Amino acid sequence: MRPILILLAALALPAFADDKAGAEVYQSTCIQCHGEGKDQAPVFGDPKRWNKLVREGLNDLVPSALVGIRKMPAKGGNPALSDLEVARAVIYMANAGGGRFAEPTEADIARWRQKADKRKKK
Repeated sequence: MRPILILLAALALPAFADDKAGAEVYQSTCIQCHGEGKDQAPVFGDPKRWNKLVREGLNDLVPSALVGIRKMPAKGGNPALSDLEVARAVIYMANAGGGRFAEPTEADIARWRQKADKRKKK
């Protein structure tokens, strides 16, 4: 009986449980530009630079990060990242700059992907 319960518990875990945390994605990808402000990227932890972006909200920030904006390539130039990982990195950076955003839900990720896809078609 116990093996069945363990199997059921494992199947109940969210599909994206293995995705990287925002801090890990920042360290592996985002830091290249957001660490020093390359190409005028907002520097990590600088509330002055992040204040306006935080006010714009995640419905603008995450889709922009997914498809790229100005000199930033889609997914920060790391196509191996999942949409969830990109969203977590955006939230991590925005929160370090003064935001108070929570872990995204699956519905958030789906909505942001839809917005990103619409931006790509323009």
